[in-house]
Amino acid sequence: MPDPVLRVSILRCDATKFALLRSMMLEAEADLRPGIEAMPGLLVFYAGADEATLSLINTSVWDTLEHARQLDTFQPMLDAGKRFVAAGATFERPIMHYTSLWRFGQLA
Repeated sequence: MPDPVLRVSILRCDATKFALLRSMMLEAEADLRPGIEAMPGLLVFYAGADEATLSLINTSVWDTLEHARQLDTFQPMLDAGKRFVAAGATFERPIMHYTSLWRFGQLA
C-alpha cells in the first residue's frame, strides 16, 4: 500500500463562539459519519477541539489523495460547513492534504 494521505481541515472562531461550534461539531457526526464511512479508501477519521487555540479540526487518513479529496464534494460536509460559517466559524483554506513521511503506533 502506498503511504497514506492525511487530510486536515481547521476551523477557527472567537472565544464567544467556541462552545456553540464544539457542540455543533459533536452533533454533525450523525449526518457525516455514515457517508464518510462508506467512502472507499478511508482509514480513520477524527474530529477534535482545542479550546486553547479556539480551533476545531477534522483530520482523516486515506489510502490515496484521490480518495481524500472525496470530502471536497461530499454534500453533507459542504452543508455542515455552511452552518458552521453562519454560526461564526472561519475555515483555513485550502484544506491540507499531507503525504505521510513516517509513522509509528497502533495504526501504523
